[in-house]
Amino acid sequence: MIDDSFFGHPPFEIRAPEDQTVAFVFNSPHSGRIYPDAFLSGSRLDAHAIRRSEDYYVDELFGAAGDLGAPLLAARFPRAFLDVNREPYELDPRMFDGTVPAFINSSSMRVAGGLGTIPRLVAENMEIYNRRLPIKEALTRIDALYRPYHDSLRGLLVKTHGRFGCGVLIDCHSMPANAQAGARNRPDFVVGDRYGTSATEGLSQLTIAILQDLGYSVSRNKPYAGGFITEHYGRPGRGLHAIQIEINRSLYVDERTLEKTDGFAALQADLTTFMIQLTESFTDNSADIALAAE
Repeated sequence: MIDDSFFGHPPFEIRAPEDQTVAFVFNSPHSGRIYPDAFLSGSRLDAHAIRRSEDYYVDELFGAAGDLGAPLLAARFPRAFLDVNREPYELDPRMFDGTVPAFINSSSMRVAGGLGTIPRLVAENMEIYNRRLPIKEALTRIDALYRPYHDSLRGLLVKTHGRFGCGVLIDCHSMPANAQAGARNRPDFVVGDRYGTSATEGLSQLTIAILQDLGYSVSRNKPYAGGFITEHYGRPGRGLHAIQIEINRSLYVDERTLEKTDGFAALQADLTTFMIQLTESFTDNSADIALAAE
């Protein structure tokens, strides 16, 4: 059983308040850090190197969501094992033994980059596996983890929309501190709204303004505009908004040791302030930024 692979823990959890009081759902799909023994034994990477694709401690950075009246969905399984910020079947046939279903998407840019639903790589071209996987293993992970995860996320959004007449998904991530060669240094935050298609302009601008007022540098959609989750769930014309937030890891973690730095507590406090201001401002300005269809 997949659950047993995570040492008796559920592979993901919903940290929900007793009573949801705001039209927000927070999601941390890449902060899982329970690595199954069988997965590690089949990898050419050690237990430290394989963590390079984690969004380190992002679930903790946004941990106050429940106290503020919003649910937080957090993966326990690692992104290197299964990436729920992809289509369900973005798979590279070269990774697998056995007959690969005809319905897979093998031609996406993410698959070409080794970052499909079952990733081939972590970080910068670090191969995960020391062998080809049985295709049945990939399909089992999708059925046992991917589908229940998205069922839970969808359920939270449906419940939120039904209660408040609108819903906002904040998809929480982190990004490496080092920019690609030749590029400028990365900002503290990147706010992604799929180039204005997954959220209203007002909500995106509000998100950016709050972070800037807290003293952070913020970019919009560059270099990250949002992945599958942002694109799939953001339907502002129907009152459903999705924004991806990427946090520069240099603010709170040592990427060499993967240990929290002295900046962690301050960033966590600022993100709590950010959540308070965002949820309160969204309510206060709902006529401007909530339902684009009204």
